[in-house]
Amino acid sequence: MSASWSPDWKWENVTAGALAGIATVSFSHPLDVVRTRFQVNDGRISSLPTYKNTHHALFTIARTEGFRGLYAGFYPAILGSTISWGLYFFFYSKAKQRYSRNMEELSPFHHLASAAEAGALVTHGAIQFTAYEELRKVAVQYKSSKSDVDSRSADNLLNSFDYATLGASSKLAAILLTYPFQVIRARLQQRPNTDGTPRYIDSWHVARESARFEGLRGFYKGITANLLKNVPAASITFLVYENVLYMLKSARMKG
Repeated sequence: MSASWSPDWKWENVTAGALAGIATVSFSHPLDVVRTRFQVNDGRISSLPTYKNTHHALFTIARTEGFRGLYAGFYPAILGSTISWGLYFFFYSKAKQRYSRNMEELSPFHHLASAAEAGALVTHGAIQFTAYEELRKVAVQYKSSKSDVDSRSADNLLNSFDYATLGASSKLAAILLTYPFQVIRARLQQRPNTDGTPRYIDSWHVARESARFEGLRGFYKGITANLLKNVPAASITFLVYENVLYMLKSARMKG
């Protein structure tokens, strides 16, 4: 079930990535709503609803706004996720294909470069994919040391549980590194004050004010909801992607 490039690569990566995006958003969207509401609330606007924790936020939104509140913005999210994951895996695989022409095994730098090219810049996704590929190599090497199977044949070494674990671990690393920047972006995007003036001037202003009034905790506000949403979601994404990709490639080889 390897996500790595093969000579017969065609359209399977796009299909597998798109289906992974649909499954991920369908499962995790309510927690995305909760995360956003935590991020934009710095505690200084009394008109915004206040939630004690993730569970309380989910219960309150469901009670006061119903199912629609938990899935607010779902259709744009699932459309965007389907397209973006499909395209991301497409360009990621194409970049790996190009780098693989002159080497047997890609280095961490080449995985990072491939992921960065797919995302247009070094972002959360680039960190996640690099971590995934490197952890995957470690898992393959570990299992191959206890097996007679070729160490490069991940299809015969790794199973669905392995891919789910690798997806969750890589996502955790990416979140811890990039979450403060998500908080800053969310606060810059929130509604202006009642007199029409923006709450924050720029990113540096957000960082200063957040550190001043909330300390380090302010930069990780809502991270519990984020972890509860994205770590299992990453497991689903890579679990679905790897299995769908494997089935599509197997069907093509038999056809």
